[in-house]
Amino acid sequence: MEENHKLALAKGSTLDDPSQYRRLVGHLIYLTITIPELCYAVHILSQFMQAPKKEHMDAAHRVLRYIKGTPSCGIMLGTDCDLQIRAYCNADWGACPLTRRSLTDYLVMLGGSPISWKTKKQTTVSRSSAEAEYRSMAATTSELIWLKALLASLGVFHDSAMHLSCDSQAALHIAGNPVFQERTKHSELGCHFVRES
Repeated sequence: MEENHKLALAKGSTLDDPSQYRRLVGHLIYLTITIPELCYAVHILSQFMQAPKKEHMDAAHRVLRYIKGTPSCGIMLGTDCDLQIRAYCNADWGACPLTRRSLTDYLVMLGGSPISWKTKKQTTVSRSSAEAEYRSMAATTSELIWLKALLASLGVFHDSAMHLSCDSQAALHIAGNPVFQERTKHSELGCHFVRES
């Protein structure tokens, strides 16, 4: 499958004016702030900024058609917020067919309103799904710490515990058990600050 994907990308014709594609993807990146479901598609489109092909422009036009067809969809930010921060994280192990890197994704809610979300390819190849999930927890924990500091700088002090939900029991055991070292020797030390936070 990986070779077929590479061949499909190599066969396409390069655009005569790549600046149009770059401008369009730049506008789409801006729209991901208010339309979070575009994040992954725009993330993929932005990987081909250097030498976009006709197929990439066609895919960008499909995203535009989606936006045009869903004008009433959006995020509602509630006014009756309880200031409880909840985060949900996940990882898709080895999801990228080209690099075999995993995807980290998370969603952070303040009360019932989403305030931060991301889907991003991990920087290294994970050896297991548990390691990929643990890296996702580390990225989400880092975002939570930053959001707490941001809220404090805005005069909103958040003293209660923040909740982080993860669907991987193995990653939860790694995070909760500092003695669980045999399986996690290969994990970077940067991930282990999940235990301290």
